[in-house]
Amino acid sequence: MSIIVEPISDAIGARITGIDLRQDMDDAVFQAVHQAWLDYQVLVFPGQELGEDDQVRFTAHFGELGGRNRKVPTAEGDSVSHPGIMLISNIRKDGVPIGSLPDGEMMYHSDGAYAKRPFRYTLLYALEVPSAGGNTQFANMYKAYETLPEDLKRKLALCHAEHQYYAGSVDKAKPTDSLTGVRQHPLFIGHEETGRIALYASRLLTTKIVELPQDESDEILDMLFDHCERPEFVYEHVWTPGDFVMWDNRCVNHARTDFSEGERRLLRRTTVFGIDPIAAKAQAA
Repeated sequence: MSIIVEPISDAIGARITGIDLRQDMDDAVFQAVHQAWLDYQVLVFPGQELGEDDQVRFTAHFGELGGRNRKVPTAEGDSVSHPGIMLISNIRKDGVPIGSLPDGEMMYHSDGAYAKRPFRYTLLYALEVPSAGGNTQFANMYKAYETLPEDLKRKLALCHAEHQYYAGSVDKAKPTDSLTGVRQHPLFIGHEETGRIALYASRLLTTKIVELPQDESDEILDMLFDHCERPEFVYEHVWTPGDFVMWDNRCVNHARTDFSEGERRLLRRTTVFGIDPIAAKAQAA
């Protein structure tokens, strides 16, 4: 098996061809995929034909599988028999959403930032996509950190951000909300494999910088959100059925664009647990 790795934008991401993800990977192929992931942060595998078991088996190469937020009805053509599978969808069955997460537009975020062990990786397989919209935008949080003013880096070097779980889309969590998932992580985290530093904050989930007064925190966070979402840091993926896309939550934020409620969108998600970003920062130092 000879894989081809091609960058897909100046900002982030690579396309990988010459591989059938239903087949077991030998060590050489695994190392090539893993290194491409470290180098490009987002990988796109077009034209895959993955069943649920195929996706779970491939995901397990990279670590312990995460779980879904809630039980969901069985989707047509997809058994959802494995607890590590989640559906991302606007489809309703008997009036009940089959997806574990909300549909429609969603602001930038990093999966699991509100947890002690945020998800290291997220992997999505496209089953049904709308004719327009429903794209996923990926922001390079390495570049976001690296291009911050040096005085701001120094000011925020030891700061922590608070992240709250919010099952919404275009409305963000607020510090006054009563939510079960609340966690503080360093605002700048070190990637434990590459040693690079990433900005770890998102418009959807980050509510405040702990060490600062709320007013100053709000002002700086708004600036950081605008900064990391600049077009030169972003790749927007337009989905085609059969696309399999995986990204590194330690250094990537992602968002979903809006799409028509009258069109179906169905993607199958798996995740891999990571480690506490505080420990990652210490290891990378």
